[in-house]
Amino acid sequence: MADPNGFLKYDRKDDPMRPISERIKDFNIMELDLDDADRRQQAARCMNCGIPFCHHGLFYAGNRAVSGCPNDNLIPEWNDMVYENEDKRAFERLTRTNYLPDMTGRVCPAPCEVACVQALNGPGITIRNNEKFIIEKAFENGWVVDSGKPNNRTGKKIAVIGSGPAGISAAWRLNQLGHSVTIFERDDRFGGFLMYGIPNMKLPKEVVDRRFDALKQIGVKLVANTEIGKDISADDLKQDFDRVIICTGAAKRGSSTFLVATSTVCTRLPNT
Repeated sequence: MADPNGFLKYDRKDDPMRPISERIKDFNIMELDLDDADRRQQAARCMNCGIPFCHHGLFYAGNRAVSGCPNDNLIPEWNDMVYENEDKRAFERLTRTNYLPDMTGRVCPAPCEVACVQALNGPGITIRNNEKFIIEKAFENGWVVDSGKPNNRTGKKIAVIGSGPAGISAAWRLNQLGHSVTIFERDDRFGGFLMYGIPNMKLPKEVVDRRFDALKQIGVKLVANTEIGKDISADDLKQDFDRVIICTGAAKRGSSTFLVATSTVCTRLPNT
């Protein structure tokens, strides 16, 4: 770590909350942002741990709870890069394991912070806030869109059913690899649970829309108001696309409950 004594020199500072007198008047975001200098000091609090438990997700209690990051994010590494003003490197390291830090940096319950070694005898590191800082810097500087563009196209066409977190992540990675991706969404707006399940005070809808603007910029096609099996048949999808990925998440419509894929289900493409 660049400052191995940072956790001794600096107190923990979470992103401040808007005054209650303001928050009760609307449904807007609750958290404000620290300035850059304070945020970099918070990144400096990350200890030079021999074993960084924060970045390794372990399930326990019958696989019903997790300690550490379920994504296995390389947290100490990008904390160090934030402290050193190497924001682009921090973004590149963060998105090696997480394509949606703009969402998780706002709504994740942060089991990594509970698993943090510094939390054994202190308040732990502001990992979630640091993550949000990195992705906001990336959007400000255009690194997000640049990172999603492929070097060349493979000629393969992929259909992704569902535009929630699994669908976004699958489409982003497949486009990076050069495949032509189309996302089908049955609702009128894209995002799934991100759009319809998380309130604005935690996840502003302009943040969700920004991600889909980025998807369009890198070449992903978005088709809304289209239900597979009703508006388009499975046979049509198989005829028009080389592969179909089901990312429908969890939803309830009428008397039927769908629990198909909160994680990506796909058939491996050749040479990927």
